[in-house]
Amino acid sequence: MPTLMTTPAAGRFGGFGGRFVPESLVPACDALAAAFSGAWADPAFRAELGDLLAVYAGRPTPLTPARNLSAALGVELLLKREDLAHTGSHKINNVLGQALLARRMGKRRILAETGAGQHGVAAATAAALLGLEATVFMGERDIERQQLNVLRMTTLGATVVPVTTGSRTLKDATNEAMRAWVADVDDAHFLLGSVGGPHPYPWMVRELQRVIGDEARSQSPYVPDVVVACVGGGSNAAGTFAGFADTPARLVGVEAAGGAAMSSGRPGVVHGARSMVLQDADGQVAEAASIAAGLDYPGIGPEHAFLGSVGRAEYHCVKDDEVVAAVRRLARAEGIICALESAHAVAWVLREAGGPLLPTGSRVLLTLSGRGDKDMATLGEVA
Repeated sequence: MPTLMTTPAAGRFGGFGGRFVPESLVPACDALAAAFSGAWADPAFRAELGDLLAVYAGRPTPLTPARNLSAALGVELLLKREDLAHTGSHKINNVLGQALLARRMGKRRILAETGAGQHGVAAATAAALLGLEATVFMGERDIERQQLNVLRMTTLGATVVPVTTGSRTLKDATNEAMRAWVADVDDAHFLLGSVGGPHPYPWMVRELQRVIGDEARSQSPYVPDVVVACVGGGSNAAGTFAGFADTPARLVGVEAAGGAAMSSGRPGVVHGARSMVLQDADGQVAEAASIAAGLDYPGIGPEHAFLGSVGRAEYHCVKDDEVVAAVRRLARAEGIICALESAHAVAWVLREAGGPLLPTGSRVLLTLSGRGDKDMATLGEVA
């Protein structure tokens, strides 16, 4: 059974991954890979990160039985509650690790990209905690629809840089963050929020997020039939899948219909890695579209592309109206308001429960990657 990459030096997941960056960034990527390999093997680093995750980030997050939805749908649904972690999403797991690594490497600044703002908030939080400067690049369109998170970032002391090029969303914010890294590679660390980008980021971010899957596996009273999570770049899904890749559980990633790189893309390079990418007829990266800013991205992490290509994971998509309905259904059934991103996974379960993809009686573990406070204005507009 194909599982997750265990040889990080290669930086490859089958035919995906690698490092496609300007020559000026190769030494920085090499140094980062070496630094993370050393830190991850250092018991003192792991202990410091573990302590922060426990006493600062609030881990372990609970595994909550969704009893009312389970009864209504005819499946047994467990929710891994990353929405209850400090800052309101799974992003804190990765940023605490990378911020500690940046400090260990002697970096003074962190640079981050953000779409929904959750990664930006988490990066600003870790920077404040560890005494680092933080600059967060965010598309102008996302700034407009995620004002709450912009205010949270600036309150935490971060500089938020509006990105006005291209689609003015996550792809363009990532472009600008990488350009800033090229210009200040000696003093700054690029704190990438997902499992995309050049090696070592896909491996490093997955390892920092695997706490989700490891916890969920130990908390669950059984090995689920299906493990499901939303996927944009795919860090919460990669972290969740890491805990179950060596089990018989089906691994299901749910994309936005307007950003479904696995369903509608083809192999290509975006932000330094070869993966599945939305492209136009000329091979240029196409624009994605989603009601969820965090999934408004034309690519997917290369490990997801690999797992999908060999059949170990499956990827489906849902439409915006299904996502909105899922937020409301979960809120009214369980009293939990999840993020629009997380609601993609919920929407898939709601749609497929009782059908051939999710038969009655299935045991489902679903990662709620974040809470929905940030999306109230968007939900109000589509009421």
